[in-house]
Amino acid sequence: MREYRKLLFLVMILILAGIGIFTVLTFSYHESEIDVLMLNELTETVKENIESPEKLDLSRFETEIIVFGSNNRIIYSSAENKLKDIRSAEAALREGCLCLSVHEGSRFMGTIVIPDPSEASFYRTRLRLLAASGVMMLIMLTAAIIYGIYVQRTIIRPFRKMERFAVNVAYGMLDEPLMLEKNNMFGKFTESFDIMREELKASRQREKALKLKEKELIASLSHDIKTPITGIKLLCELLCVKAEDKYLLEKINSIHQKAEQINVLVSDLLTSSLEELGEIQVECCDESSEILHQLVREQDSRNLVREEPVPQCMIFADRIRLSQVIGNIISNSYKYADTPIDIRYRFREEYLEMSVRDHGGGVPEEEIGLVTNRFYRGSNAAGKDGSGLGLYNASQLMERMNGQLICSYREDGFLVTLLIPLS
Repeated sequence: MREYRKLLFLVMILILAGIGIFTVLTFSYHESEIDVLMLNELTETVKENIESPEKLDLSRFETEIIVFGSNNRIIYSSAENKLKDIRSAEAALREGCLCLSVHEGSRFMGTIVIPDPSEASFYRTRLRLLAASGVMMLIMLTAAIIYGIYVQRTIIRPFRKMERFAVNVAYGMLDEPLMLEKNNMFGKFTESFDIMREELKASRQREKALKLKEKELIASLSHDIKTPITGIKLLCELLCVKAEDKYLLEKINSIHQKAEQINVLVSDLLTSSLEELGEIQVECCDESSEILHQLVREQDSRNLVREEPVPQCMIFADRIRLSQVIGNIISNSYKYADTPIDIRYRFREEYLEMSVRDHGGGVPEEEIGLVTNRFYRGSNAAGKDGSGLGLYNASQLMERMNGQLICSYREDGFLVTLLIPLS
């Protein structure tokens, strides 16, 4: 603010100086009055020598002079500028010249013509005014340029920096500080912006740390929950072997199915948490395509899968992760369609295409693009258990194996296509 006051003081000095120079140049010249004595002397000199024009010597009078005789003819002339085109006394009057009649008694002897002294004074005064105006305009222009440069450097440029800084903050780029300039009149304001940036950065770091801890907690709990679930499933299998009562066997199988449902949900949650933490490991290697048949058999707990023969080839995949993908798809079909499942294979460019199709109500066509989103559950999932992570996890795992999972709409079912890379 001190620099701004200094600049205003300098500009005011320049303006006052300009006004002073304008005033001096304007009023330093006073209009000259007509010299009556000079005019009387000139008239008397011409009167004495008008009969002998050759004796007229008017050079001592510092002005242009034309002398007309009584017959309106020029008998003497020292015209150079103003009077050079004058040929008669009448023309001199029209041009605004000063005409002096020469008389002796009542006899008219001639006319003396000289430039009007007041007109010459007017032209000189006008030149002075023009010069004063030019100087004043130059001073004002200089003051405006100085002020404009100052405003550009101390106001406009800092505001543009703050505008770019605000855009960076809006886009989450919080690492670049807002540099403070020594003569910035908005120093405190700029400093407050940078403090805001630092606070936002610290807040985001705290938020990121909390989210990381939350994900780690979910992953840890999911992993811990799987242990007792596995124990429950083993106990159910053991009881199924020992129990002979039919009613009791049904209840044990029901407990086993519920435990399996919980196991699938917890597995999906664990996989999603590990994927977000970047801890999920995918180790692809060359495998025979025969493993696909084995994986399908392992995941087909209800023996409803109708599978075509697998073409003989080598695929490049992670067996464990591929088993998770196939298990998620089959589990979803059992949960939402509860129909037989058809699996077909064919080659598609550099992929082995595996098509898994059920014959249930399917997913509405407008929701097909959303079913692989995290936590999304379609309109057909009402009343069904689930977290909306199954197809999301399967899609992520396929991408990590350089493959692809594609969901398609069918009027009589739901189709999931897996593109498995060939070796």
